[in-house]
Amino acid sequence: MAAELPADRTLHCSSRSTGRILLTGCGGQVGEALIRTLAALGEVVAPGREELDLRDASSIRKTMREVRPRWVVNAAAHTAVDRAESEPELAFAINATAPEILAEEAKSMGAVVIHYSTDYVFDGAKESPYVESDATGPLNVYGSSKLAGEMALSASGAAHLIFRTSWVYGATGKNFVRSILRLARERDHLKIVADQQGAPTWSFELARMTADIIGQIEQRAVRADCSLSEAAVPVSGVYHASGAGETTWFGIAEQTIDEMRKLEPGSRLATVEAISTAEYPTPAKRPLNSRLDCSKLDEAFGWRMPEWRDSLAVVVHELAG
Repeated sequence: MAAELPADRTLHCSSRSTGRILLTGCGGQVGEALIRTLAALGEVVAPGREELDLRDASSIRKTMREVRPRWVVNAAAHTAVDRAESEPELAFAINATAPEILAEEAKSMGAVVIHYSTDYVFDGAKESPYVESDATGPLNVYGSSKLAGEMALSASGAAHLIFRTSWVYGATGKNFVRSILRLARERDHLKIVADQQGAPTWSFELARMTADIIGQIEQRAVRADCSLSEAAVPVSGVYHASGAGETTWFGIAEQTIDEMRKLEPGSRLATVEAISTAEYPTPAKRPLNSRLDCSKLDEAFGWRMPEWRDSLAVVVHELAG
């Protein structure tokens, strides 16, 4: 089943082309979704790793100066959380230094940068959902590198939007939902962590939100008869953008398998057992609370993510097809 727009949601489109959009990380699950959602807004330039090496400052500057984008959508990231513990230099190069250089170049040409960050910038000690102004305190290298990228972008002076999201999944790429479906067919029983709270976020919905917000800001520039960066500056900053509702990794696994059972009655799928984080040690420490309060996103752009169970059902259906 292909992902479709809900009947009550129409993306904002500007009365003029957005010009070129430089998209990094086009091979990732968010990047693949962005190629689809950004296409209606303007020319999308999506170089692969062989064309744009985010570990190389000269490669980044060369690409930016050749493309001269109006928008930079940075979906590239080092997302291997556990592996980042053993390769921090690479994680910081891609997650922190690259966004800083993109922002420097964007500022010089009046482009706006959209960047994706993570719930892992927090330590998880808070008992309620995190708001954008809460103190950060990453527990692992991945979170630290993403926070450094946020700080570099914020300090660059470039117009920008940083979307902190959580537990991203989709029908493509390496993610928890696809892994659970595979393991549920291969094994009789799965043990899944149940004391880390958060919300899964559908990559396509994140990409759809991005396109809509670009359209909104373009419309503001048209109405105010001002430059793009001038229209974007009032809304520049950090926004939380994750699926609505909350659950645990165990909850996602259980719901995923339940959805598959609906589609394949009588199929033999694994049972799921809840365990604690202590029972499943990993190289990188994870926050126990990854819940994000997304009310600022709604107030600024009128955007609310769908309830996570609804999005998950669409993705499982697509994977089953």
